[in-house]
Amino acid sequence: MANSIDETPNTVATNALNAIPFGSVIGAPLSACIEAQTKAARSSWEFIKEVGLMESEDGNKKAVYVSFEYRRNGKITTLNVPLLTIVPIPYIAIKDIDIAFKASISASSSSYTENKQSTAVDFGTKVSGGFNYGFAHAKMEMSINVSSKKDSTSTRDSKYSVEYTMDVAVKAGQDDMPAGMSKVLEILNESIDSVPKGGELQLSEQEVTMSGGQAGLYITYKNEEGYYDPNAVSLMDGNGRVVNKTDYSLIIDDPGVVCIVKKEGTYTVKAGSLVKTLQVNAGQ
Repeated sequence: MANSIDETPNTVATNALNAIPFGSVIGAPLSACIEAQTKAARSSWEFIKEVGLMESEDGNKKAVYVSFEYRRNGKITTLNVPLLTIVPIPYIAIKDIDIAFKASISASSSSYTENKQSTAVDFGTKVSGGFNYGFAHAKMEMSINVSSKKDSTSTRDSKYSVEYTMDVAVKAGQDDMPAGMSKVLEILNESIDSVPKGGELQLSEQEVTMSGGQAGLYITYKNEEGYYDPNAVSLMDGNGRVVNKTDYSLIIDDPGVVCIVKKEGTYTVKAGSLVKTLQVNAGQ
């Protein structure tokens, strides 16, 4: 019986381990996560663009405002709030990626060899003879056979198996808001204001005295949406008629207008549905 060490299983196991595509096994989940993160960022932008922004007439993006009416000091007041400041913006980000990889490689080989050999010598000849001398006699027979017999048994058994499994755990959650978006929301928060129903009309003075042949004041008008609208301001006389352009001038000085009156009298300042009285006195 003769046994020898078979190196085949070790070679097969080593080759099988080297053949595992570790780059694809580990890289594929990472690439998938990066692609998912890209889609999440694009979804955030689509949400902001479709929900919180609108396109103005000049093609620029404009924040969408939501207006609420509420009671303040016994009066109906309109609150204008940017929509992006009151709805949660989805910022989903992948925080952790756990890749658990397990490779199981088994290779075995067994061999068994048995040689049996037996030899019998038989000449295959039979000789017989004898003698007799009166007082003694003898007889002899001899048989010789020669034969050769050889038995051989060989057994070999090989088993190989390669198995690998991979578990991927991805943890995602609401990420911190980007610094730029935080700044945008901070600015939008500052733009939240309340406006009385119908808007707000303010005069720097409601009674002025002429000096050097004219009197001046500053007028601001904010409409119900909270925007300054100096073009909506107009000046009328006491009878509700538009004042002659030679008697006054309105110079737009964003956000309001500078009003120069060149004639004394009682005037009405109008903007939208709001009106206020202006008294212009002659100078001494």
